[in-house]
Amino acid sequence: MRIWVTAAAVLATAAMGGCATTGGAAQAASRPKAEAKAAPKPLPKGLDPQASANPFPSTYKPLAGRPTAIVGATALTGTGEQVDNATVLFKDGRIEQVAAGLPAPAGYEVIEAKGKWVTPGLIDTHSHLGVYAAPAVAAHSDGNELTNPTTPEVWAEHSVWPQDPQFNTARVGGVTTLLILPGSGNLIGGRGVTLRNVPGRTVQDMKFPDAPYTLKMACGENPKRVYGSKGRAPSTRMGNVAGYRAAWINAADYKRRWDDYRAKVERGEKADAPKRDLGLDTLMGVLNGEILIENHCYRADEMAQMIDISKEFGYRITAFHHAVEAYKIADKLADNGICVATWTNWWGGKMEMADSVEANVPLVDAIKGGCAIIKSDDPDVTQRLNQEAAEALAAGRAAGLNITEAQAIRWITANPAKALGISAQTGSLEAGKRADLVIWDKDPFSIYARTERVYVDGGIAYDRRDSSRQPVSDFELGLAREGVR
Repeated sequence: MRIWVTAAAVLATAAMGGCATTGGAAQAASRPKAEAKAAPKPLPKGLDPQASANPFPSTYKPLAGRPTAIVGATALTGTGEQVDNATVLFKDGRIEQVAAGLPAPAGYEVIEAKGKWVTPGLIDTHSHLGVYAAPAVAAHSDGNELTNPTTPEVWAEHSVWPQDPQFNTARVGGVTTLLILPGSGNLIGGRGVTLRNVPGRTVQDMKFPDAPYTLKMACGENPKRVYGSKGRAPSTRMGNVAGYRAAWINAADYKRRWDDYRAKVERGEKADAPKRDLGLDTLMGVLNGEILIENHCYRADEMAQMIDISKEFGYRITAFHHAVEAYKIADKLADNGICVATWTNWWGGKMEMADSVEANVPLVDAIKGGCAIIKSDDPDVTQRLNQEAAEALAAGRAAGLNITEAQAIRWITANPAKALGISAQTGSLEAGKRADLVIWDKDPFSIYARTERVYVDGGIAYDRRDSSRQPVSDFELGLAREGVR
């Protein structure tokens, strides 16, 4: 037995020495081929955040329209230009051309608009229509999930009541697109949803196709008041900041675990998927750059702190909302590419609003790279965003700023589109964009201006002279339509 083992060892040594370059290949060839590793089984439906990224898809269908030429109007394009004696052409739901003196093509409906004005459809970047629906009763109060300081798992669209008559009144005011947000009672309030302002049976019928989701966060007095009154954290501003940071730490860890799992699956290794968490899904979407942060924050010092937190955890703030002290740090906001969505003259409702100035928007806009927005946060203001913008324009001029109406119209059109991640589709009268536009009977910066016709994707969504184009609701009793006199 010992001799046999020795002989075998000698033979093995000879084989290794004499056939070092071929022996391994020969032996491999003599063995059965190893079976390929089986592909990992996909996760059961609903357990993979990537596979469930859009479980409530848009079913929006544009209103029917026809090729149209608006002739002889003054057009504020949303690009900073004013075109006099303009012809605006649109067809198949898209803007074709805007130019002075352009003849109407054959087969187009021609609207004679001499003395009238045309703008892009207005965009309200901060609305609670549908989640605080009319009539304003407790049964319709669905905007704040005040059960935990951080509730990123909730989505505003699941509270939206599409029959809210306030959508109709906003449309009369020229609003064609809205961002519907949760309220500001929580540090992290949940996802917002961007809607087309058209009648719909379901919220999916109104969802802006492929618009990115947003996440509502809130600074300052609201969350500390809500939870401090319950004897819970946070009850101070320092408690607020600790709460944000703890949430992002959890989100970063969740993202790491999913990234590790997917890397192992890619390599064909055995891996156990993390348990899915709806709230952390949303925060992970922010960290991945897929979901936009819309941050309620009044004071300049708190905005600066939120910017530092975003840098600590590697995400970006898209816009600060309310932001009445934005003028104090306008350069810092511009340097970080952050928009400011605010009003003109809302102040004094609480201490953090006390240092507001009417020229806030134009002062932000005056900084190179500044992105200023007028929004509503109110069902009445959304009907007169043009008037709120006119007040800001007047305040800016009074402060010595040289601002044209062609520049100011961007505060309620192009800049809101930028803050919602939809500027490639709407917000300005440019070829190829959605035909969202408003015909005004006067200069829209006049307090006397009224909308004559509102188009969404080239279809007539409202016509002041045609009652059949004026959607009404049984729930509208007692509501004032500010655009109708």
